[in-house]
Amino acid sequence: MKTRWLALAALTAAAAAGVFSASAASATDPVTLDSGYVTDDADVLSASEEDAVEARLQTLSDNSSSDLFVVLVDDFTSPSDNVAWADTVAESNNLGSEQYLLAIAVDGRSYYISAAPDGPLSDSKLDDVEDKIQGLAAQEDWEGMIVLAADEIEGDGGAGALRATLIVVAVIALGLVVWLVISLVRRSRRNAEIRRRGAMPEKPDPNDPFSTLTDEQVQTQAGAALVQADDAITSSREELGFAVAQFGEAATSAFTGAVETARAKMSEAFDLKQKLDDEIEDTVHDRRAWHIRIIQICDEIDDVLDENTEAFDALRKLEQNAPQELERVKGERAALQPLLDGAAAALSALADTYDSTALSTVADNPAQAQERALLADRSIEGAAQAIAAGRSGEAAFAIRTAEQSVAQAAQLVQAITALGSELTDIEAQAQALVTELQADVAAAQQLPDPDGAIASVATATVRQLQLAQTGLAGASRDPRRVLDALTAANTQIDAAIAQGTQAAERARRAQQMLEQTLTQAGSEIRATREYIETRRGTVGSTARTRLSQAEASLTQALNLRATDPVAALTEAGRSLDLVRQATSSAQADVEAMNPTRYQNDSWGGGGGSIFGGSGSGGSGLGGDILGGIIGGLLSGGGGGGGSSRSSSWRSSGGGGFRSSGFGGGGGSRSSGRSGRSGGRRF
Repeated sequence: MKTRWLALAALTAAAAAGVFSASAASATDPVTLDSGYVTDDADVLSASEEDAVEARLQTLSDNSSSDLFVVLVDDFTSPSDNVAWADTVAESNNLGSEQYLLAIAVDGRSYYISAAPDGPLSDSKLDDVEDKIQGLAAQEDWEGMIVLAADEIEGDGGAGALRATLIVVAVIALGLVVWLVISLVRRSRRNAEIRRRGAMPEKPDPNDPFSTLTDEQVQTQAGAALVQADDAITSSREELGFAVAQFGEAATSAFTGAVETARAKMSEAFDLKQKLDDEIEDTVHDRRAWHIRIIQICDEIDDVLDENTEAFDALRKLEQNAPQELERVKGERAALQPLLDGAAAALSALADTYDSTALSTVADNPAQAQERALLADRSIEGAAQAIAAGRSGEAAFAIRTAEQSVAQAAQLVQAITALGSELTDIEAQAQALVTELQADVAAAQQLPDPDGAIASVATATVRQLQLAQTGLAGASRDPRRVLDALTAANTQIDAAIAQGTQAAERARRAQQMLEQTLTQAGSEIRATREYIETRRGTVGSTARTRLSQAEASLTQALNLRATDPVAALTEAGRSLDLVRQATSSAQADVEAMNPTRYQNDSWGGGGGSIFGGSGSGGSGLGGDILGGIIGGLLSGGGGGGGSSRSSSWRSSGGGGFRSSGFGGGGGSRSSGRSGRSGGRRF
């Protein structure tokens, strides 16, 4: 009986040993790649298949900028996740940014293409390659699977890219040819349209009435206008002869000047017409411009003659009613006399109050008004004599002269009174501005003034107020000069108050925002610090560095809070930005170390937790706790664990036979492989 139990125990132990040995045999830790492109640790490729695959991968390397390395193992262990296992092999073998690793677990029924984040192929392209080779993997056609992956990679990054480039270049070239042909056709049509239109603008100009006329229409109008203007001058010369005989040369001198002006303009128009008709060939643009100028000159002639015709019409009307008009002007002259008598006294009263510079515009107005009154008297007397002698035309001219003289004399006298009223109004404005400036000075003195700029302006304003009050109180004052000085002072102090008010408002807002930002930054720093400390086995150096900088900026902001709120707000904002960067980086590190892509796959997740988890993601509790324990042991209890991803195999710049030659080498990347959530099961 004892012997049977011993035999049963031996069989049980042997069976258990066989199970463990089989499990150990099928599991494979990250490996060192062979010297070629294919490492077949699973021994599933025959010699001929391996040679064929090597040749295809060499062709890929020759025809494109990418290399594809392949490793076939029984299963992935340490780590058991296909993404982490493949990235670990790529990192430990120093694969470069343009070198890809296709890792295949034959028994584990999964695969993954490891890629550097700065590689030429996008994540979507790599996902597409993984999708396309899945069917061959399911059929265990390893050779076909590898060849198809090489074909897909080469099609995107090598010859396929070249073909695509050539196609794009050809399309661009064809587009340029089409554009050139279209441009030539359009230019030909445009030139034909220009020849048809002549110098006429393509688009009408609202400010140019000639822009809607063709060259022929402009030429026709110019000829007609030239004839009409010449006829108008002839008629005006005849009219002038009658006017001189009727009113005399003195009365018609203005009309004589107008006719001479019209004749000079007519001569210019005839000169242009002669240039258009001579044997010298002119451009279409010159011809159009000269025709338009002829039309404009003729219009000017018409305006000059019309103005003087209206004046003569009024003079003829005055001639017809000369006696009545003379009596009217005599009444206007009599009403002027009281104004003349009080002009000198009014000016003297103003002189007793205001400075001579303030009265310079009316200083000689009384004398000028007397001269105009004397001219009116002579003209009235001459008009009476002309009427008595039957010279109605001469009488009309004399009446018109007297009428204008009386009007000018009254205007000169009224200007004295008007100036007195204006100076009184200006004094009132100056006094009101004094009161306003006093209030401005008081307001300015209440504003914050760190550099003394507002105080300087306020002092200058007070000095100007003193001068203004003195200038407004004494005799011989000039209110205009005082008002000008006060206006300039008001402009300066208004600007200073506006600047000070804005500075005070900015400081108030900065103080308000500062407290909010300090509270927010402090809260987020505490949360991020706790997040990192509880996951220190996973979070790398970048997040820790940003958090440290955020804490330093927050400290600086707190130190500046009382003395410089604006600068403190800037530091607090920087602290908030840095802590958010730290949070983002820490979360990225945690997510990268806890892949969850295959948690619902029928073949099982990619690696379980150190404490027996199912590999369905989670928080990486085992790694965090172990990282904290190991970090504490190494650093004497500190939290500087960090993950294997925070110290990449690329940072050493060497290691492994692939550091030179086709293996990439160098320290071009310090953040490891991509960590894509890709890969497939089959």
